[in-house]
Amino acid sequence: MNNWIAPKTDLLPDFIIGGAMKSGTSTIHNILEKHPKVFIPKKEIGFFDIDNILEHSDFNFFADNKWVSQSMEKDPEKMWSWYQEKFKGNESCLMGEDSTTYLASKIAAKRISLQKKDIKLIFVLRQPSLRAYSNYYHLLRTGRATHSFEDTLRFNPFTVINRSLYKEQIESYYKFIPKSRIKVVLFEDLIENQEAVIKELCQFLNLNFDELPADSLNIHSNKASVPKSITRQFQKNALLRSLANAKYANDLPFKSLTEIKQRPFIIKAINKVYGKINPKLAIKPPEILPETKTFLDAYFYNQLLGLDELIDQEVMSKWFDFK
Repeated sequence: MNNWIAPKTDLLPDFIIGGAMKSGTSTIHNILEKHPKVFIPKKEIGFFDIDNILEHSDFNFFADNKWVSQSMEKDPEKMWSWYQEKFKGNESCLMGEDSTTYLASKIAAKRISLQKKDIKLIFVLRQPSLRAYSNYYHLLRTGRATHSFEDTLRFNPFTVINRSLYKEQIESYYKFIPKSRIKVVLFEDLIENQEAVIKELCQFLNLNFDELPADSLNIHSNKASVPKSITRQFQKNALLRSLANAKYANDLPFKSLTEIKQRPFIIKAINKVYGKINPKLAIKPPEILPETKTFLDAYFYNQLLGLDELIDQEVMSKWFDFK
């Protein structure tokens, strides 16, 4: 038996908001969860690609010369119990989850397709250069980025480029899952006409839009913030990069006892002090440099040719000024 086939179908999600990262998935989550017939766990889970080191390097721990990693082969019962416990008691609802790494994970597409339940998928795409730029500031705030955006593109481009390569990613999903179970929406449409997009999603999920509370729309989650001093943030990130995955130490099936015992207290103390030294300001990041946007647009345009035909939507002309 394939270990990646769920033992209990009734504790699988009915839909998944699968990315792309920094494209409005949290906004959609926070709107849909207000529907009286919907349940979505609060946190991202990342279960169907939990062992993908390229997408979840922070899910692995190395202490005392030993690795602690997330492995279905090691203990399938433990892995599935951890995942399905998040939905237990909500079987009467339409259950969903959001994991922004799924779109970029070929293995996630295959594993979701193996389930004996017709799970629907929602993908939100954003202008790829601007999504990469927003991704960078997320890495900066969360202790992962140690260089400027331009130097990150030079030295470690995968971290910000990969999740904007939508065409090859969606093609992977279409290989395993029927198009009828996949809904692709644009971040730009979500910003311009949130109500229309949510109506489409409710129709896709067979939900009554009119049952959404009146105050559920006009939400924009994960509002931008920028460290007061970028230079100080770089210094902190470089010095404490090994602590960046500590927030996952107690939230995964296989835990690092060393991380659990030592890291939370240390991080809480450091963040409290550092928050006073270099507070995050509730402002938008500076605009992307025009030269950098032109550089990235040229790259992404060539990488995404054919996306319009693939998803049956006019996208490229909305994102790029040249042909």
